[in-house]
Amino acid sequence: MTSEQWGPAVRLLWGPPPAGPARGPKRGLTLEGITRAGIAIADAEGLAGASMQRVAAELAVTKMALYRYVPGKAELVALMVEGAMPAAAPSPDGPWRERLEVWARGLLAGLRLHPWLLEATVGVRVMGPRELEWMERALAALDGCGLTGAEAMDAVVLLAGHVRGIAEQERAAGRGTGPGGGSTAPGPDAQLAAMLGEVMRTHGERFPALGAALASAAEHGGQDQALEFGLGRILDGIELLVTRRTAGT
Repeated sequence: MTSEQWGPAVRLLWGPPPAGPARGPKRGLTLEGITRAGIAIADAEGLAGASMQRVAAELAVTKMALYRYVPGKAELVALMVEGAMPAAAPSPDGPWRERLEVWARGLLAGLRLHPWLLEATVGVRVMGPRELEWMERALAALDGCGLTGAEAMDAVVLLAGHVRGIAEQERAAGRGTGPGGGSTAPGPDAQLAAMLGEVMRTHGERFPALGAALASAAEHGGQDQALEFGLGRILDGIELLVTRRTAGT
């Protein structure tokens, strides 16, 4: 979406609720109903399935009737992202590190619920109030830590990237929760270990360090801890920078 095309999405996400179409039959269409239909299709079939034609059919209207409310697929996806993003959890009182831990886990929960959000929230695009509220909460947690604005933004991007990476791996492993509830599928670490175990049984002598790491993980229950391990190390790095900044003041 280019800057010249941002206007319609900005108006839909940030402007006052648009009036219904001036002409044509009224079928009870609303932006909320259109958004819900798109989300339901994407949850069931993936983002590619939520075409204007498919959403129109789901709502029992023509595609032209849908265009009177939503100009195109990009604007539809923007509405779907805003509707699917959970409200940012209130930041707990306490140290910035604890607040960012809560933030990261809440973001992952939202991505697990609607895995197609991973595909829909890439690139330069218009973000709605809920998505910006997530960014606001993370930056507010770092307020007063001595970081520059650029450093705080980069820290939030780094955290979000880690969360998205975990969600991508879970999605590829078929472990997304989905709107219906939890999943009993093993996590990506466990699936990888099972696959590597087959190889290591016959080729383990070529990869002794890998074999030792796998054996240790199996013995000590270290599988599927990638979120916590990465989150801890990222926050350790941010804490080191915060300490340096505050020590220099």
